[in-house]
Amino acid sequence: MIVTANIDEVRQLRWAVPNLTWGFVPTMGYLHAGHLSLVQLSLAGNDKTAVSIFINPTQFAPTEDLSTYPRNLAGDLAFLEAAGVDLVFTPSDALMYPPGFQTTVSLSQVTQPLEGSSRPTHFAGVATVVAKLFNIVQPTRAYFGQKDAQQTIVLRQMVRDLNFNLEMVIGPTSREPDGLAMSSRNALLSAENRAAAPVVYRALSAANAAYEAGERFGEVLRQIMIEMITAVPQARIDYVSAADPRTLQELDVVEEGVLLSTAVFFGNTRLIDNILI
Repeated sequence: MIVTANIDEVRQLRWAVPNLTWGFVPTMGYLHAGHLSLVQLSLAGNDKTAVSIFINPTQFAPTEDLSTYPRNLAGDLAFLEAAGVDLVFTPSDALMYPPGFQTTVSLSQVTQPLEGSSRPTHFAGVATVVAKLFNIVQPTRAYFGQKDAQQTIVLRQMVRDLNFNLEMVIGPTSREPDGLAMSSRNALLSAENRAAAPVVYRALSAANAAYEAGERFGEVLRQIMIEMITAVPQARIDYVSAADPRTLQELDVVEEGVLLSTAVFFGNTRLIDNILI
């Protein structure tokens, strides 16, 4: 496995044998089984697999957890080598955002609701860094997790709009045995909050069960989630949503499909999760 922080080296390795397919898994490190599932999809679907590890400062607001975001580069590299990854790109902040950097990739509609309403600068940071990573690695396929549902919708839109020559592949959400969606931020939860956090998935599952039983009113689905989450004193809701899976606009009546999603604080740690119907 080759580890490099050099853009030219990444491109040389990528194009050393031009007809090989490359899969790419962008990450912010502190890797877990959810990341591994994406790596395994890439390994199975491509000749070569690249992973990036970069905690992107531009997608964090000043009040968010950049300084406390968990890090374990040595462990991540051992994890990826054992998995059989070919290339790991570990750029610095200065490499990705050199002096004089002034370009931002901004999407106008799908970034506005849900995460965008709570974190208005977040997706400009995500889209910009992912666009840069796509241009550096130039993969055949890029792999992202369904847990970050709005991110996948935003990045699909960017890929279409800017004509990136790659395929987006979305892997299913990986979960702990109690249903909690795997996330690097889970490591920041206190024992008490970790015990309470599975209520997020239980609430989504309850709304899903209501849908499967015939409920089609969006407000009823949202209220099911709200009531279940607020019954847990450690939980503080940021938002709950029953939205159109393409536009992310809240639905009054579900006709074709729905993205059930929520963001919930446990202490200072904000967790997101969703179920796509």
